[in-house]
Amino acid sequence: MPGSNSARGILSDRSLFASRDFRLLLVGQTTSQFGAQVSGVAIPLLAVLTLDATPLELGIVNASSTLAFALIGLPAGAWIDQWRRRPVLVASDLARTLLLATIPVAAMLGVLTIAQLVVVSLLIGFARVFFDVGYQSYIPSVIGRDRVLAGNSSMETIRASGQVVGPGIGGALVALIGAANVLLVQAVTFAVSAASLIAIRTKEAPIAVHRSRPRLWRQIGDGLSFVGRNRILRATAIVSSASNFSFAVASAVTFIFMSRTLALSPVAIGVLIAAGSLTVVVGAAITPKLSKLVGSARIIWLSLALTSPLALLVALAQPGWGLILLVVGLAAGEFGQIVYAITNVSLRQRLTPDRMLGRVTATMHFLIMGTFPLGALIGGVLGTAIGLRETLWISGGIIVLAPLPLYLALRGIRGVEEIEPWHREDNEGAGVTSS
Repeated sequence: MPGSNSARGILSDRSLFASRDFRLLLVGQTTSQFGAQVSGVAIPLLAVLTLDATPLELGIVNASSTLAFALIGLPAGAWIDQWRRRPVLVASDLARTLLLATIPVAAMLGVLTIAQLVVVSLLIGFARVFFDVGYQSYIPSVIGRDRVLAGNSSMETIRASGQVVGPGIGGALVALIGAANVLLVQAVTFAVSAASLIAIRTKEAPIAVHRSRPRLWRQIGDGLSFVGRNRILRATAIVSSASNFSFAVASAVTFIFMSRTLALSPVAIGVLIAAGSLTVVVGAAITPKLSKLVGSARIIWLSLALTSPLALLVALAQPGWGLILLVVGLAAGEFGQIVYAITNVSLRQRLTPDRMLGRVTATMHFLIMGTFPLGALIGGVLGTAIGLRETLWISGGIIVLAPLPLYLALRGIRGVEEIEPWHREDNEGAGVTSS
């Protein structure tokens, strides 16, 4: 019947929070997101204030945290498609709990170094690869493929609350108990996330057993080919990679810029980042409404095109009232990125068959996150060679140009319903339906 799918969608969206397993998923990810935001302030401040890191050293620390995506990002997707995903997620959380706990122990013993931060960040990055790929592949198993947009939006709205309170609390805790000890907070939150995942009752679909499973590199090739053949997925990979590269360049200098150029205290840095992150909560909450108003396909590129130019204001920030430019620039960038992330990931989950979801997710993570280590190192070199503010200008210029490939791919397409999903077993590419 006409409209029956729409009615089912409304009922499905409303029933999400009635699901015990969905609530458990929310609890775990809200908690771990809060811990990540706390340590997101603590680790850079630990390097800058305690270990007196240079831009290049901070760039190396940041690069090490995502290097694993370049090293094992592609095979991780093939492996995840062969394993049950929940045990992988639990193991990843527990590994990160133990690794983070080594930092305050080393600080207490007086032996903490930049080298240890690099090694711990590298190993945590390996665990994160498996968690991120497995998590995005696991969500449809818990809430259903038809509810992924509503589910992703709801989860990001609640998780984003950690981005608001986390940095401010992190900055205050750094001042009170020291940056190294703050990392115990995140270690505990990863343990809570593992416990919430263990408590979920929904059973995953059995993993298909093939008598002659293709070789690993053949499976990796399938994921790359799946993304490469579709101009929309290919464009999102380019745009996301450019955006992440820009963020990586800025990450090597932003905290040093705020601490040394703007003369901000740890508490002030945390509060300003939290203020800028308020738009994450708003953006995540209103993404479904924006998607209906603007178009579920159009909003993907428009969210970046309208907000990216404002991110340039960060490089103009000055002490005093000039800090408003920093807050506005951060807020605009966060708003655009959260709307883009929710709509982009939801589109990918709708278009990709479950049997390919792990490999496609891993391929996208590899292409996107693989640029981060290079960007962080380049940011460190640029920050040392030409200055902090100049490096922020270069980063801002990249983010302004980033949405162009996606605009060209989605030009003339208003909603995702105009895009033919890839649900056929013959792996034919999706394209725009003729009308």
